[in-house]
Amino acid sequence: MHFDFAAILVALTFATGVIWAIDHWFFAKQRAAQTPPGEAPREPVLVEYSRSFFPVILIVLLFRSFLAEPFRIPSGSMMPTLLVGDFILVNKFAYGIRLPVLDKKIIEVGEPERGDVVVFRFPKDPSQDYIKRVIGKPGDEVTYRDKKLYVNGKEMPQATDGLYAGTDTESRELVRRGAESLVEQLDSVSHKIIAVPGDQVGPDFTISVPAGHYFVMGDNRDRSSDSRVWGFVPEQNLVGKAFVIWMSWRGLSNGVIEFSRLGTLIK
Repeated sequence: MHFDFAAILVALTFATGVIWAIDHWFFAKQRAAQTPPGEAPREPVLVEYSRSFFPVILIVLLFRSFLAEPFRIPSGSMMPTLLVGDFILVNKFAYGIRLPVLDKKIIEVGEPERGDVVVFRFPKDPSQDYIKRVIGKPGDEVTYRDKKLYVNGKEMPQATDGLYAGTDTESRELVRRGAESLVEQLDSVSHKIIAVPGDQVGPDFTISVPAGHYFVMGDNRDRSSDSRVWGFVPEQNLVGKAFVIWMSWRGLSNGVIEFSRLGTLIK
């Protein structure tokens, strides 16, 4: 079952705020007048809890809706940039200020650039959040040939970085297959990708990105379900730009917490 956390926060903020306000304006003075001198008025439990939790819930709602939202990486499609168990923060205002729940943009701020790592609502099931890297912007022509990217006819350079040497559980099969680590340059963004000999997601292609949409791919190029499989990401599905790893819970088999990844900026 999918829980819309933003909707829950909005509902709780509204409920606690209304209860507190109604009590303050209509019942608190009457209760104080009926209380014997020297004694503090006794609030109903529901009012006490509403008064205590309203500001906390409101702050969480505002922070999560307009500043930053935490996400957990559930799969290896963005290896080696992001690993399973990484907890990241997403900049919610990088691509515009949106109203919570309604997801209606009210203030234009910026738009994704090639190379940005973005979180978005999966086009085929908006209840799921996905994370990939922006390859093509609206109007771009993207070509993928021999595992190399070309954007508007310009090759995005790749340089070998040796064999992939990840040591976590998800990396073992890649290491066994002789996966290669490459450094790719997407405009001004330099980042690492993984290529697995003999594997490829879909055939080579040339495709034009329609207006209001983005073409995205995972850094684990041969093990990522992305725009090559299910199509473009509509602009209105964007959640924000991933910018930092604040926790990396790798599990008991991988040393529990990988402290070296904490505070790592995502690029």
